[in-house]
Amino acid sequence: MAVVVNHELCKGCQICVKACPFQAIDFDDVARKATINEKCTACSVCISKCPFKAISKDETDAVDLSAYKHIWVFAEQRDGELMGVAKELIACGRRLSRDISADTKCYALLVGNNLDALGQEAIEWGADGSILIESPLLEHFNTDGYTKVICDAIQEMKPEIILYGATHIGRDLAPRVAGRSNVGLTADCTGLEVDLEKYKAYCAKETTLDLSTLEGEDPNDKCIKQTRPAFGGNLMATIVSKKTRPQMSTVRPGVMSKQERVPGAKGEIIKVTPKLEESDIRTKIIKIVKEAKEMVSLTDAKIICSGGRGLGGPEGFKLMQEFADKVGGVVGSSRACVDNGWIGHEHQVGQTGTTVKPDIYFACGISGAIQHQAGMKNSKLIVAINKDPDAPIFGIADYGIVGDLYKVVPMIIEEWDNFSTAL
Repeated sequence: MAVVVNHELCKGCQICVKACPFQAIDFDDVARKATINEKCTACSVCISKCPFKAISKDETDAVDLSAYKHIWVFAEQRDGELMGVAKELIACGRRLSRDISADTKCYALLVGNNLDALGQEAIEWGADGSILIESPLLEHFNTDGYTKVICDAIQEMKPEIILYGATHIGRDLAPRVAGRSNVGLTADCTGLEVDLEKYKAYCAKETTLDLSTLEGEDPNDKCIKQTRPAFGGNLMATIVSKKTRPQMSTVRPGVMSKQERVPGAKGEIIKVTPKLEESDIRTKIIKIVKEAKEMVSLTDAKIICSGGRGLGGPEGFKLMQEFADKVGGVVGSSRACVDNGWIGHEHQVGQTGTTVKPDIYFACGISGAIQHQAGMKNSKLIVAINKDPDAPIFGIADYGIVGDLYKVVPMIIEEWDNFSTAL
């Protein structure tokens, strides 16, 4: 959608030139007219500033929003196993689809080979159906192949919304699909809601909303509000995509809650035979080597024992490991400890680490910066241990203990059996 200048209305005042934040307006001193150049991002600042209404958006290439329907969830799978974030997003997609309209469906999008079993599993986790894009060339993830077949499917089937997990694969794939589809992408979302402001009164009476039954339906009212942390987590930005489709978001694992699996659930299976040749894939997998190391599954942990700068050094994580072993949990960490090299990044909880929702989160020697809180504040029970009574972590903790963690934690370990029985 381009911004254009009507030269018959332009008076050569140059207000738009001064107002443009991207230097996207050239001015012809001879003709005394303004012209939009290739730097334009269609931000509309010039349109609002022009006193003569000489600047507008060319709507001739606008997307027909009504042609797009249904929600797709990229159901990431590895070696035939559906990833946890896919299950979370299926539940989220199902909720959003019901908020949009009664006939909007949530489909799990699976890419790979021999996907029948996974397609059924996705339906059991809440999807209305599964779209299976199968080819031997897609057996293992490769950016070129996955991007091409998903973009081809988008052009043919026109989904309204596509959700991806913000995993290594999702963060590689989503921006490439968005770029090739000429749409925006909101990354690392922590909240997704359907923008149905004008129908709030109606929604208060009904659990589902069929927009087709209402007069004056506006496709823009079905935009999703995509909320993500901005400026280092110091504020939350809500983003909408009003002019393009599909709307695309990546969501961090652990942010959404998955629903109960229903064995034997019925749903639609759509098989897609992609147009894919070996020449479409610029890389070749020679060998897959899996690193042999202890895996840290923070997103699935019921109890997390996290240590922060208050540990004083890497040796402090020996106590955290002892603590985790006793309570049946895993060891977490603040970013400060990872940056100092005290523990690996796979243990990091927070905005730039892993988002978690355990039953119990022990924050030991963690001050509770907003970036860390963003990754653990939804824990069911938060226990904070810190010497500083004014530490921000106490603001969100269910239980706070002001004291030396090297004295408090051993006491909890000693009394854990009695404590866990009480729980």
